[in-house]
Amino acid sequence: MSDNAYLVGLRLAGRKVVVVGGGSVAQRRLPLLVANGADVHVITRSATPAVEALAGITLELREFREGDLEGAWYAIAATDDPAVNAAVVAEAERRLIFCVRADVAREGTAVTPASFEYEGLSVGVLAGGDHRRSAAIRSAIHEALQQGLIAAETPGVLPGGVALVGGGPGDPELITVRGRRLLAHADVVVADRLAPPELLAELAPHVEVIDAAKIPYGRAMAQDAINEVLIDRAKAGKFVVRLKGGDPFVFARGYEEVIACADAGIPVTVVPGVTSAIAVPALAGVPVTHRAVTHEFVVVSGHVAPDHPESLVNWDALASMSGTIVLLMAVERIEQFASVLLAGGRPADTPVLVVQHGTTAAQRTLRATLADAPERIREDGVRPPAIIVIGSVAAFGG
Repeated sequence: MSDNAYLVGLRLAGRKVVVVGGGSVAQRRLPLLVANGADVHVITRSATPAVEALAGITLELREFREGDLEGAWYAIAATDDPAVNAAVVAEAERRLIFCVRADVAREGTAVTPASFEYEGLSVGVLAGGDHRRSAAIRSAIHEALQQGLIAAETPGVLPGGVALVGGGPGDPELITVRGRRLLAHADVVVADRLAPPELLAELAPHVEVIDAAKIPYGRAMAQDAINEVLIDRAKAGKFVVRLKGGDPFVFARGYEEVIACADAGIPVTVVPGVTSAIAVPALAGVPVTHRAVTHEFVVVSGHVAPDHPESLVNWDALASMSGTIVLLMAVERIEQFASVLLAGGRPADTPVLVVQHGTTAAQRTLRATLADAPERIREDGVRPPAIIVIGSVAAFGG
């Protein structure tokens, strides 16, 4: 029988599909059949726990018998017994039912493509029976869609409004798949200083890139000026990506931009990012939590001093806790933060990890204790951006 196959999409909702076999092959095939509304009947001598637990199927634990395909529109022979699979295919032939034979694909009358679902698209690949090739091509197409190299939208119809995208902690590969895809569709990108610059280098020449730090704002607050640029470009019909470092809702004023756009009637899509507060310590070998060591961690902004009237941080509570403290934007005032934690009862020998330019090629780390961290940070010339981790876990990986 020829390996050539005619690709077609089957509407199986409410229609009987018989799957013979309950092992790993069936386990992979069943969820999509159920998701498409098929009336799925599984006949097998034994089933994997996942198949047994699957909702939406009729499971019969027994041998396959002549007549089991009565009323079926589609069948899959997926047992580990070639004779049983051949019997399923033979009955399907007699009943004019298309049938997949999982163990010897060319013996069946249908072939399951390597497939995936993506934003309303169903993509399937056949490669003349070369399953590794079809799987590899399927994965390549999926990745190209995710990265925006292939547009999933109707040509000329791009998402409108503003997308607030977290760019991750610095390494351009740590942006989310969705964030990278939206970035590839942008007409305008308003980027923060901490947004990975390599991501901007990938943009097409027609994309307007605006450095948020250089937006002229005169007497207005810088944030107000950024909000105005987002709204102005979006109202002009442009798709605007506001690209931030880390996560847009972790000390990044992202929600202020959401409110401003909402007040102006501009739709906003929020794409969370990998926050440096967790990722930078992790990639430096330090988990912010660890079983039997710490059950809590707190992420604290160091943009104002402990005694500043605008400070909302309860430093005495932080000092008395036993968990991990992650300080962001704290290098400039590290002396004050260390002092208030020591005064509040944190032991002087509490381990401290400092990571500068985390996740990038310029990353460097410093290990100290709470007592000597300020002096060590000044001696080493540590400058922002840097993450400071305080707690027992900071001694890990050293």
